[in-house]
Amino acid sequence: MDWKNQVVLITGGTGSFGKKFTEILLKEKSPKKIIIFSRDELKQHEMQVGGFNQPNLRYFIGDIRDRERLTRAMHGVDVVVHAAALKQVPACEYNPMEAVKTNIIGTSNVLESALDAGVKKVLALSTDKAVSPANLYGGTKLVAEKLVIQSNNYAAGSSTRYACVRYGNVVGSRGSVVPLFLKQRNSGKITITDERMTRFWLSLEQGVQFVIDCIEQMEGGEVFVPKIPSTKVVDLARAIAPLAEINFIGIRPGEKLHEDLLSADEARNAVERESMYIIRPPETLWDRNQSYKGTPLPEGFSYTSDNNSDWLDVEGIKKYIAPFEELYKAGKLEG
Repeated sequence: MDWKNQVVLITGGTGSFGKKFTEILLKEKSPKKIIIFSRDELKQHEMQVGGFNQPNLRYFIGDIRDRERLTRAMHGVDVVVHAAALKQVPACEYNPMEAVKTNIIGTSNVLESALDAGVKKVLALSTDKAVSPANLYGGTKLVAEKLVIQSNNYAAGSSTRYACVRYGNVVGSRGSVVPLFLKQRNSGKITITDERMTRFWLSLEQGVQFVIDCIEQMEGGEVFVPKIPSTKVVDLARAIAPLAEINFIGIRPGEKLHEDLLSADEARNAVERESMYIIRPPETLWDRNQSYKGTPLPEGFSYTSDNNSDWLDVEGIKKYIAPFEELYKAGKLEG
């Protein structure tokens, strides 16, 4: 894939992922143009004055709830990375229709606009919370995944292709528990809902590289799942604040003890590659000679944060959080 000739649009481009994606893509791939699509003019201004002012960057104010605006923004675009979402679990629970409007209807608008504009590749970001969802956020992302994959049906006679990536918690992103634990450390007490809790973990850089890799190899119809380590939330707390007292406050509604990236039911239709699993579309109404190459998974296989073979211990976690320690000390860590 020749990135130098590609025009890339990223929804939610001023978020944690969007900024890191833009930074790495500019540095490593030098695309023809990157369009930052987001609804917050202040964040766009801060991004520009913060060093993202290269001549091949464009800033487009708009909301993914506005299909006409999306269609205008996608004119001449080759690749869309759909990262815009409402993702705070409590906020989505309290404002359910807002989550539906952004995460479901907004995603539908992105997909339809991309098809109308002749975009070649659309890759949408999903989450482990979309697997057997226990909260509204996870439910909206599950629906969004289905919309993305099945949109390949509508695009059968065109060159547009759709796929998803699904991964776990991103260290230090907005809403991450890392900034919370760093703040709580000052009080000498850290709160955790349940001592048994585990989560999948990856850095922002790993997430971006995985997305770039998936764009380059997607055929259309896949859900890409990276192989990433798990961590015990208790170990995360000990890595950040080894001297703090840990208070267990009880699991919250909509929260899981462990997260799933690949369910046993999905695994029946998935294959394994060296660094990832690929969930193939269960049935295709399009015939494009896709290969979806990989090794079939054994019956009963599942990929959950508690049955993972790859774990981060306290020392391993410290390597992940070290950059955020520096940001926190400098007062620049976003919560």
